[in-house]
Amino acid sequence: MRAARLIKMVLLLQSRPSMTAAELARELEVSERTVTRDAQALSEAGVPVYADRGRTGGYRLIGGYRTRLTGLARGEAEALFLSGVPGALREMGLADAASAARLKVSAALLPSLRDASRTAAQRFHLDAPNWFTEPRTPRLLPVVADAVWDDRPVTARYRRGEREVERELEPYGLVLKAGVWYLCARVVRPAGDGSFRVYRIDRFSAVSLGPERFVRDADFDLPGFWAERAEQFARSVLRAEAVVRLSPLGVRRLPYAVDPPAARQALAAAGPPDGAGRVTVTLPVESEDVAHAQLGALGPEAEVLAPASLRERFAADARRLAALYGTEIDGEITICRPDVRPGRAGPMLDP
Repeated sequence: MRAARLIKMVLLLQSRPSMTAAELARELEVSERTVTRDAQALSEAGVPVYADRGRTGGYRLIGGYRTRLTGLARGEAEALFLSGVPGALREMGLADAASAARLKVSAALLPSLRDASRTAAQRFHLDAPNWFTEPRTPRLLPVVADAVWDDRPVTARYRRGEREVERELEPYGLVLKAGVWYLCARVVRPAGDGSFRVYRIDRFSAVSLGPERFVRDADFDLPGFWAERAEQFARSVLRAEAVVRLSPLGVRRLPYAVDPPAARQALAAAGPPDGAGRVTVTLPVESEDVAHAQLGALGPEAEVLAPASLRERFAADARRLAALYGTEIDGEITICRPDVRPGRAGPMLDP
């Protein structure tokens, strides 16, 4: 435990000109007193850690000291080679740079660890796109990726519905979501208010890079920004409601049939089960058409109570199903056997 902390401390000091005891304590999740003891231990072990005194002082490495990567354990080396996403790097035009970096890291590792890249690749693979979709690489993605890496402003033509608009943007980050690439950027023109927005890269029709670099906002947090915007988007599309009565099985299946946050919200606000063990929920939905398609997957485990128009659509579905599968006699449905019994489909994925 302490050995790993000492290695991390050396790497932190190697990556920055100097760090205060408070900064090191925060990064290492220890007290400043422990930082002092660790610095002394490193110095006694031959690592040239120097402490500057005073209000602006801190710890630094002297003499251009650099440590090699021979301290990596096998698990750490394998995790390092999992940090890249090969498909995404290839689409951004960075496959060659990533390959060169992996070769350099491999050359710096101990001989016993140089197969880490192969063992990691054999055990883990990221397949980002959704099922039943054909992934397409946006034509202008490499240009946008260059702008993000180099902090270069861009002038972009962007399709909005049936028309195109021009935007001057400061590109801050790229996000790959379910096989679709998005750009998070600050709008320079026409908004001019410094707001950050999200653009689908496949809707750019033209992108040109500016000659100068822009100064990034050091407080911008790409993961936090994306999480906030994704939540806002999910809430914005849920503009309607459906009142649904669910069986116990329907309750368990609801998060798989509709938007999971909407399902959690509805179930959290639901009352106790009725005498038949069913729970009535008010479910946020995008539209009546979307609710009809999603809730249909629950079959008899869900009864729509409102709105009346949506309930009538499910009633019409039930009548059509009854006509397909049975005949009504004295108010009861008698199941008709099909002429041909369908064979079983072969297994695909374990449930």
